[in-house]
Amino acid sequence: MMKKPVLWILFLVCIASIAIAQDPNAEKYALKINAKITKKHLSILASDKYEGRETGKRGAEMAATYISGEFKKLKLLAPVNGSYLQQVSLIETSMFVNSFEVNKNVLNEGKDFQFNGSGEARTIQATELLFLASGTELELKHDLSGKVVLINHDGQTGEIAKRLSFLKSKEPALILVINSEQNNSSLSHNSGRSLRVKNGSRESFPIKVYSPPVIQINPEIANLILKNSGFNYEKATSINTPILIQAELKLSYGPVQKEVLSSNVLGYLEGTDLKNELLVYSAHYDHIGLNSDGGKDKVFNGADDDGSGTSGVLAIARAFAKAKKEGNSPRRSILFMMFTGEEKNLLGSEYYSLNPVFPMANTITNLNIDMIGRTDFIYRNTPDSTNYLYLVGTDKLSTDLHKISDKANAIYTKLKLDYRHNAKDDPTQIYYWSDHYNFAKNGVPVIFYYNGKHEDYHKGSDEINKINFNLLSKRAQLAYYTGWDLVNRDNRPVMDVKK
Repeated sequence: MMKKPVLWILFLVCIASIAIAQDPNAEKYALKINAKITKKHLSILASDKYEGRETGKRGAEMAATYISGEFKKLKLLAPVNGSYLQQVSLIETSMFVNSFEVNKNVLNEGKDFQFNGSGEARTIQATELLFLASGTELELKHDLSGKVVLINHDGQTGEIAKRLSFLKSKEPALILVINSEQNNSSLSHNSGRSLRVKNGSRESFPIKVYSPPVIQINPEIANLILKNSGFNYEKATSINTPILIQAELKLSYGPVQKEVLSSNVLGYLEGTDLKNELLVYSAHYDHIGLNSDGGKDKVFNGADDDGSGTSGVLAIARAFAKAKKEGNSPRRSILFMMFTGEEKNLLGSEYYSLNPVFPMANTITNLNIDMIGRTDFIYRNTPDSTNYLYLVGTDKLSTDLHKISDKANAIYTKLKLDYRHNAKDDPTQIYYWSDHYNFAKNGVPVIFYYNGKHEDYHKGSDEINKINFNLLSKRAQLAYYTGWDLVNRDNRPVMDVKK
């Protein structure tokens, strides 16, 4: 009977210790990270006006201008020789069709066909094509190596994508796709445009095996191909067996390169007695641009990916700027950094790692936020659907950092933290997906904040009206509280894990 009072006393002691551990100043400024402010930023960045924020395009530069304007309003310092913009020099490679002729008819790209390809310059000539009308498993088992293959788009985006993936594995010379819905975006998006950092590391750009180009045509051009064979589009698509079509075809294409300029956006808040050490908050502001099919949903808005993270970091910057203004400056300095080119293979962060504005050796941690506004497939319809977050990288270099993060969550935000994507055997290998990796591979401890994939990932439907702003803000608050501890503690996180 005597045990109950003892247990009760221990419980009260625990509650009191947690209350003592709470920092009222940290809690005060956390209130600046809220649904109102994150929605304000995201409603602008993920609007159609910003054209999907594709790297090197107008919408991305508009976003960079907006972010630098917000940093200026917060009175953050401009650390790049008096500018908020770190210019990133990129090399753009686009595929250019020199000529495409079918049965002596010269076809025009954009009007008569759409091309999607990559690799070296090539010329493809053929006098016959294999028409696979139905795309049955039996048809696809044919030896297609080196052949020109003609298939019909069935109207089902998922099915055509699977067929194309399988067809490419059979190594044909060229795939022609008949699509009655002109310029279907499931095939034409980006048209082989790729970017890399000028004079950067080629580590992220391994030489790829040849992938056959895909040319999309309409039924009218299909009839031009079929006219000497005794078939037309309607007749050919009604036959369930492969048809060998006699037709003359010649295609010449190759890569064209040019220099493209984009920008990382940096805002600096100077600390006090430990100001030479630096905490970096980051997110990427770029997305994948415009939907080239010209349909109703023409903009890939990227509200969650990564408008949510960008809005979260802007709100965190507001909280720390307010604290500094009111005499509660952090001891360590903070760099708020929005990257370009993440969607093009982490280009902005790669450039910064090669050209750091502040020494990597002085950078104590990178807290990187990439998608925090939604609920993924795993947590949907569960009790934790609006109170979870995936953390990645927390203990990869520093178990100390992992403990700091867990403590911040236990005291303040009380989110369900899920570490499945942090496991070495995680099939997604998401640790290598976002900008934090360019810090981690340079010896900087990282935390990657992520809500997981959903059905709108990299689609035009990733829009503002699907964002949970209260959840976004709560997740951003966890990154803020973790950072508050990191910039004010006596010692930086101990590097105790061997790479």
